Amino acid sequence: MKTTAATIIILALLCAPAAAREGFVTPEQSHPLAILPTPPAPHSATSDAELAELHRIESVRTAEQVASAQADDENQTIFLFKTVFGEKFTKENLPAVAALGARLKADESANTGAAKEAFHRIRPYNVDKTLHPVCKTKTKDDSYPSGHTTVGYLMGLALIDIAPERRDEILARAEAYGHNRLVCGVHFPSDVAAARLVAYAVHAIMELDPSYQKEVAAARAELRGALGLAAAH
Repeated sequence: MKTTAATIIILALLCAPAAAREGFVTPEQSHPLAILPTPPAPHSATSDAELAELHRIESVRTAEQVASAQADDENQTIFLFKTVFGEKFTKENLPAVAALGARLKADESANTGAAKEAFHRIRPYNVDKTLHPVCKTKTKDDSYPSGHTTVGYLMGLALIDIAPERRDEILARAEAYGHNRLVCGVHFPSDVAAARLVAYAVHAIMELDPSYQKEVAAARAELRGALGLAAAH
């Protein structure tokens, strides 16, 4: 019998002890360093163009946009999608959804952490001191890929598995959440693009994991019941 890459992935997921994995997917499974291009070097033409875009965003951002970006900077939970699902979408009402979100955050940390350490990209405000970031800053060189953007898309894709009829709204929120890293002035546009790629890659592997399927089923029943959504087919 021919062994396919998918078969190898499934076997790896099944054999990995659950206690050893806070999330669902390890960097050894998703290979972020293999799928991501090398980020633009500081002071290269591409990097300078990205800095120009950040200056443009800074020059037109409104107080409302800054407040939204700062709120997103402080929220890396699945309940950032409250704008999609409404006031009942809270951790108090949805413990299974909250538990799923916590595991997805662990997936983001593991998979982007490996890439951040390898690529060691300088944050834009440390390359260009004339930028004025409005969110938390760091001295560590870990800009690529964006962790916030990765977690936003990972959680969004899981919510699409739960409520596919809200797909467009969920994806719009994930996109806005990633864009807010640019409004903050703390990431390059290519950091956000790379994060989206990591999230989709991790999610594709995640969907093969029986423990993910089980947790999504529990979260689906809980969310749809709490919000009065029709049973999923």
